[in-house]
Amino acid sequence: MEALEKFMQKIKPKADGKFPIAHTVWDGMYTFLFVPGHTSHNGTHIKDGIDLKRTMIMVVLALVPALLFGIYNVGHQHFLALGEVALGDNVCSMFWDKFIYGAIQVLPIVIVSYAAGLGVEFIFAAVKKHAIHEGFLVSGMLIPLIMPVDVPLWMVAVATIFAVVIGKEVFGGTGMNVVNVALVARAFLFFAYPTKMSGDQVWVSLGDGKAVDGFSGATPLGNAVQGGVEAIPSMMESIIGFIPGSIGETSVIAIGLGALILVITGIGSLRIMLSMCVGGLLTGLAFNALGTSVYSQVPALHHLMLGGFAFGAVFMATDPVTASQTNIGKIVYGLFIGMMAILIRVANPAYPEGVMLAILLGNVFAPLIDNMVVSANIKKRLKRIKTA
Repeated sequence: MEALEKFMQKIKPKADGKFPIAHTVWDGMYTFLFVPGHTSHNGTHIKDGIDLKRTMIMVVLALVPALLFGIYNVGHQHFLALGEVALGDNVCSMFWDKFIYGAIQVLPIVIVSYAAGLGVEFIFAAVKKHAIHEGFLVSGMLIPLIMPVDVPLWMVAVATIFAVVIGKEVFGGTGMNVVNVALVARAFLFFAYPTKMSGDQVWVSLGDGKAVDGFSGATPLGNAVQGGVEAIPSMMESIIGFIPGSIGETSVIAIGLGALILVITGIGSLRIMLSMCVGGLLTGLAFNALGTSVYSQVPALHHLMLGGFAFGAVFMATDPVTASQTNIGKIVYGLFIGMMAILIRVANPAYPEGVMLAILLGNVFAPLIDNMVVSANIKKRLKRIKTA
């Protein structure tokens, strides 16, 4: 690494040279590989063991289990649809065929996401003459994982550019965005191209093949609309994740490994994760008591294993920029998102995946929640002073 660092320093372009964008690209690559040696000279200094790029890389590492499982599941669903494997077969049969097919389908989406997003970041950094922001290291991985595998690549590029520009750069860049950038990309595609983000035909890649008779490519929540609660996979199948769905959202086990990494390293908020689960569980229990629709009959605990609930609780709701910052606020924020996710899912069977909208709503209300918590603390302390 020392030789690489010397080489990088040797080819360092001048910031005020003929091609300033070359320095911007170099700076982005250098600070990605090495901790920068410069320090702040004014303002408030917050010291920590790792900088923002290293923090973002840790989140990307936490996403790797979901990515690898998603790649394998894409291949598994493909061969299942074509009838080359059966439901009762060992899931490890044709292991490399499944993994290679999944990689061929998923990796281009990851590459397009990073290429489009970092391209916008480079342009904004060069025009505004600042270093490349680190935030897209995570967003670039989150976007492919919340997409159906059959989404066209040009749509991924358009949605990513829209999300980076409208969801982040117009607010000032990394650390200034109001809502989660990756969810802006998904919301854009959902409302602009709904046929590519919902239905029975987008969650399983068939390639040039044809699905065997009787195969349904619908997600478990989609199946429930037609077949009732009995059509939903068992709790264990939902936890393991060999089911149709967004690329990185199907396996609770893989997502749980990521949650473990985030909690141990102190990057992800356990308060938000747990309170969102509690909010979803309590709302699910309330609907179980009412039992007015198909989704209200789904066991409350099972709700947490379906759709994007687990992925949203671990990787989306915990976004340190768009989530609540106070400890009590994080609990209220998590409860709100969990309750809204299940409420949207049950109240609107046409849109069972309510996690995206619930988190976006939570992002919008997060500053208000923090303001209420801080105001309540101030009133409490003033009252204590008056009675002293």
